Amino acid sequence: MKLLHSAASLAAVALCLSMAPQHLPAAAEQHYLYVASPGTRNYVEYGGVGILVFDIDHGYKFVKRIPTWKVPEGKEPENVKGIAASAQTGRVYVTSLNRMIAIDAVSGKTIWDKTYEGGCDRMAISPDGKLLYVPQLEGPQWHVVDAGTGAVIATIETRSGSHNTIYSADGHHVYLAGLKSPLLSIADAKTHKVVGTVGPFADFIRPFTVNGADSLVYVNVNNLLGFEIGDLKTGKKLYHVEVEGFEKGDVKRHGCPAHGIALTHDEKELWLADCHNSAIHIFDNTVMPPKQVSSIKQRDCVGWLSTSLDGRFVYSSTGEVIDIATKKVVAALTDEVGRQVQSEKLLDVVISNGKVVRVGNQFGVGMKQ
Repeated sequence: MKLLHSAASLAAVALCLSMAPQHLPAAAEQHYLYVASPGTRNYVEYGGVGILVFDIDHGYKFVKRIPTWKVPEGKEPENVKGIAASAQTGRVYVTSLNRMIAIDAVSGKTIWDKTYEGGCDRMAISPDGKLLYVPQLEGPQWHVVDAGTGAVIATIETRSGSHNTIYSADGHHVYLAGLKSPLLSIADAKTHKVVGTVGPFADFIRPFTVNGADSLVYVNVNNLLGFEIGDLKTGKKLYHVEVEGFEKGDVKRHGCPAHGIALTHDEKELWLADCHNSAIHIFDNTVMPPKQVSSIKQRDCVGWLSTSLDGRFVYSSTGEVIDIATKKVVAALTDEVGRQVQSEKLLDVVISNGKVVRVGNQFGVGMKQ
């Protein structure tokens, strides 16, 4: 009886296995956070050198380190200046002071590594993954780069101290902010020509973000613990907003009281970095001008903010992950040797069946159309 039972059981198993391929669900997606380091100046104590990969689905557990640039003996590593990724190419791109590297996001293999005249700063990639707009390091120009080869195909000159870059969601425009100008330049992504400006704002522009409809820009400016809002269609400055109840004070880095700004995906809230007070200030963005409603303490100077791909979390440059709904810190990044990880250059990468299927970006841009 036992033998007959075993035979029947084996037959049932064989039948199930023969049917399995047409009934098995697709391989589950894997959600990762890619953190470029040193992403706070060149401070290797906050994660060393490379791209650190964390498993979002398992409490942001450290997974691996992808090599970027070797540091020569006796030399200091270069600051990482920006990070971008594309699901179309399956690549992650990282800039340092002088160069940009393209890496296969799955294998970690370096595809190309290029230097650029005038250096590099915080770049942006087109929605189709074909082009990168790469600012010189606080120089007069942006390089338009072929994402496949790293070759420069055009340049745009603004003489603004090229610094931060955002591609519009529809891929039609690129927003160019220099840290030596109170004007935001708008470039046509087809002609690679400046077609408009927004401002002037109260001081030189630092980090900024845009809404999903590409109608509003929210900017940090020098000497302001707060932000200003401009109209991307008319080019006019609309609002000036200051943080209330907190001292502006001295800052550890960037020389700017508020260096970091993000919209939640639904654009109901605006989150603002505050270095001096090691805090994030939250504003109700359903009214104009936005109204300050709460603040969250962080473990160090906050120098950048971005949002998770699913819109549930805000990533602070301090390495803390904050749940947008509860306003609670739910994770704090540490590397493979237990060091506190801090970086201003990070984004989500989603992998399925060994391929990149979706990516986030380093900016906290709005998603409401």
